[in-house]
Amino acid sequence: MNKIILLGRLTKDVELKYSTTEEPVARARYTLAVNRPYKREGEQEADFINIVTFGKLAEFANKYFKKGQQVCIVGRLQVSQFEDDNNKRQYYTEVIVEEQHFADSKKETY
Repeated sequence: MNKIILLGRLTKDVELKYSTTEEPVARARYTLAVNRPYKREGEQEADFINIVTFGKLAEFANKYFKKGQQVCIVGRLQVSQFEDDNNKRQYYTEVIVEEQHFADSKKETY
């Protein structure tokens, strides 16, 4: 089973692009800052996790999600690989969204 649930804040606004295929498909990318459950020397530490979503979910994220907003993501982990300019294998990890939800109260503004 490959299932991930994350609660975090967007580090920047969503980036939306469309594929160049015959029927364009929306793809949105954003990064979530997810706090770790412990602190080091009084400072909260966070992981910065790359998020990708497609289709209507991508368009929704682009329209409604903004930098600093807290969201909840349900998805799956995907690890991709490629060779860099020096022919070294590099790995890229991201979460592919299946569900996304607002997690802030309506009173908070950004």
